[in-house]
Amino acid sequence: MMDFMTLIQVLDSTVRLATPLLLACLAGLYSERAGIFDIGLEGKMLVAAFFSAAIAYVSGSVWLGLLAGIGASMLLAGLHGLASITFRGNQLISGVAINFLAAGMTVLIAQDWFQQGGRTPSLAGNARFNPIELPFAEALSGVPFFGPIYAELLSGHSILVYIAFLAVPGTWWLLYRTRFGLRLRAVGENPAAVDTAGVSVVGLRYAAVGICGILCGIAGAYLATALQAGFVKDMTAGRGFIALAALIFAKWRPWQAMWACLLFGFLQAIALRYQNIDLGGVVIPVQVMDALPYILTVVILAGFVGKAIPPRAGGEPYVKER
Repeated sequence: MMDFMTLIQVLDSTVRLATPLLLACLAGLYSERAGIFDIGLEGKMLVAAFFSAAIAYVSGSVWLGLLAGIGASMLLAGLHGLASITFRGNQLISGVAINFLAAGMTVLIAQDWFQQGGRTPSLAGNARFNPIELPFAEALSGVPFFGPIYAELLSGHSILVYIAFLAVPGTWWLLYRTRFGLRLRAVGENPAAVDTAGVSVVGLRYAAVGICGILCGIAGAYLATALQAGFVKDMTAGRGFIALAALIFAKWRPWQAMWACLLFGFLQAIALRYQNIDLGGVVIPVQVMDALPYILTVVILAGFVGKAIPPRAGGEPYVKER
């Protein structure tokens, strides 16, 4: 059994590991709620991770790196929007193309710029997001039970972690309490009705794709400038696809998306902490523990989600009736 402090440390790792998943999951939620399926989340995160690390290293400013990451992600989001909204192409093929483009382009440019085998130099100082200590965290750390939760679990994260978790109620409010959110959800269900009401279907879908690009940019920047200290080849490691799985698990709802991402983060934190476990003489290899979060994600999706019905107009290009 875990003692209390070990549990706090595992939960602290859970929050850090769930953050990029949560941002990518919310990105996919905006896009898919508007009827644009996007399996290019992985590619947008990857290109954002590279450009944020590269620009942060060259400029010495992590904020410039963040802006560069968001800009690169939005460029790919615009490309996806152009292919799937304007030219009415196949959304899945467009997403796959973005993933391939990002995987090859990031390594190629990294090698050309830095000659370090497709990675960026390590980031330090102002080129990284540093932990933020919440008020009175040190003073309250000695208080039984609540002290460690506040000082160790809630405090000490980078600003992007707090942005990610604040984005959950923000997304809920935007989607369910604003006119924009109502129209965004409607355009994913019945774009013809939205068009009849005089609202631009194309404009709304591009807005959703743009928000998706921003959130993927923050997720990629977090990976390279907060969770790690630089870019390495394929550092997203399938997180974009896990975010899509979490989105289906959550049935395209923001609060459920947060819990789904925290679940995967928890499984990953357990896998990282407990490796080469000895069960009465039988040692579980480290590779099994590394694969466990992915295996359990598939099992959970297959057995516990039930029927997840996507937005009705999802994946279908809208053709305006003459």
